[in-house]
Amino acid sequence: MRNKSKTGLRIREIAVFGMLGALMFASKIIMEALPNIHLLGMFTVVFTAVYRQKALYPIYIFTLLTGVYAGFNAWWVPHLYLWTLLWGAVMLVPRRLPDKFYYPILVVICSLHGFLYGTLYAPAQAILFGMSFQGMIAWIISGLPFDAIHGVSNFFVGFLILPLSKLLFRVEKLAGNL
Repeated sequence: MRNKSKTGLRIREIAVFGMLGALMFASKIIMEALPNIHLLGMFTVVFTAVYRQKALYPIYIFTLLTGVYAGFNAWWVPHLYLWTLLWGAVMLVPRRLPDKFYYPILVVICSLHGFLYGTLYAPAQAILFGMSFQGMIAWIISGLPFDAIHGVSNFFVGFLILPLSKLLFRVEKLAGNL
């Protein structure tokens, strides 16, 4: 046994996933001046492509750090599932696809998550704030310009998925983990 914790994670993995979650959080804080432009979708896709199921660790470390930093309030509740939906979409893409198909699909998924972010966020908002279905639809429509910015920026930032995934695969292989 190679230094495994009670969760089955090796100590190295605990440290790496903690740092990756902190990296996601730091990138969010750094990019807050640019509304709906961030690296979170790209990081979620990269970590999922490389670490598969274990990518949930840095994703939820990021989510927890966000709540600690900004307060656990109603706006935070959708974060419990929004990044998991992106993770799940990436998990559905077969890894055995050739890279020339796999990585463009990941860029499109990352972009679609940005375009759909407000729509995916809306049901929780409607439940938490007692909105009617019509109120929820109005909330979605009013957020479409922000979702457009989010989707377009995720598309362009998504072009970092291939080089960062390759880099992380190489690092993990050198460390003897893949």
